[in-house]
Amino acid sequence: QVQLVESGGGSVETGGSLRLSCKVSGYTDSTESMYCMGWGRQAPGKEPEVFARIFTSDGATYYTDSVEGRFTVSQDDAKKTVYLQMDSLKPEDTATYFCAASASRPCRILTGVMDHRGKGTLVTVSS
Repeated sequence: QVQLVESGGGSVETGGSLRLSCKVSGYTDSTESMYCMGWGRQAPGKEPEVFARIFTSDGATYYTDSVEGRFTVSQDDAKKTVYLQMDSLKPEDTATYFCAASASRPCRILTGVMDHRGKGTLVTVSS
């Protein structure tokens, strides 16, 4: 059973930074391997939005316009952890942030197609 556990959320002022982590557990190379992973968020009363994707094979990333230039995704294969560095945070970034994983090819995680999703960690940005 693959599990994704996020950590690192908290409260920060506008312009501040946070680094989130997503620890992946429960699979080995002989079973299921994730093709891509993503970070998303869900603000109160809004639909979830996946805004970043990383391919596990080569670390190639993609960001939507809402976070491009401010957020950075990276991975540590040895630690089976994916990170989200968030800089220049804005009040509209306030949401519960979650990581997601997909074994499907092609990767459609940016459209919400995922095999696994963590419970999330809350990020609050005050003005």
